[in-house]
Amino acid sequence: MSVERVFVAIGSNVEPDKNVRRALNALQEAFGAVRMSTLYRNRAVGFEGDDFLNAVIEFSMEVDVASLLSTLHQIEAQCGRRRDDPKWAPRRMDLDVLKIGQWVGEWPGLILPRPDLTVKPYMLGPFAELAGDWVDPHSQQTYQTLWEHLKPLHPLTPTTLSV
Repeated sequence: MSVERVFVAIGSNVEPDKNVRRALNALQEAFGAVRMSTLYRNRAVGFEGDDFLNAVIEFSMEVDVASLLSTLHQIEAQCGRRRDDPKWAPRRMDLDVLKIGQWVGEWPGLILPRPDLTVKPYMLGPFAELAGDWVDPHSQQTYQTLWEHLKPLHPLTPTTLSV
């Protein structure tokens, strides 16, 4: 196995400052050094609810998809997330794998790159901060270029919360 850069979206709108801190600490314990984009405050999308805090984190690891997903699910559970929570509802913690290196394809429980990465501003903007020069395999455009097209339609609000 080779070491790959892993990008994970992190989001919470239930006690978000506490849960983002808790998840970041757990991610550092599990994967070592992590790099985080700007943390943004965004409206809930798809349901009425409190604002979310969203960011993208990056870390390097020898990837075993099953182990990675299991660890992310455990961290979500530590923050109070249940796997049977409704899809469009408040979230204590949501950790979604966006990309693993230049991998493209499907694995049990995972499609890479994440299919909605290029259309969800709270994922694309922070991802472009960390890997904007990477090329989306579907559009053949850089993620920064894709973000520049989406940003005017969906601006993000940076938060001053320190985590």
